[in-house]
Amino acid sequence: MQVLVRPAAAADIDDAFLWYEQQRAGLGADFLRTVDSALAAIQSNPQLHAVIHRNARRALLRRFPYGIYYRIYPESIIIVACMHGRRDPKRWQSRA
Repeated sequence: MQVLVRPAAAADIDDAFLWYEQQRAGLGADFLRTVDSALAAIQSNPQLHAVIHRNARRALLRRFPYGIYYRIYPESIIIVACMHGRRDPKRWQSRA
């Protein structure tokens, strides 16, 4: 099944990468590797994570306080957001 990242979710990932890279050189790259690993896990087993809002599911990242929010469709998985755990949930819910 194909994984598609919406532009808003890609912007979330880019923003987090830049923030972590400013904190410490290389930390942003670690974040991206963690995101890539989570996306691969979602692709291999999309049903693993529970539905949390209107058929949207959340995969929590290891080591970083972020969640990847996605929806499963018959032929693809759509990534709608990558948000910090302390962000207002209404921000990603409006995308789902």
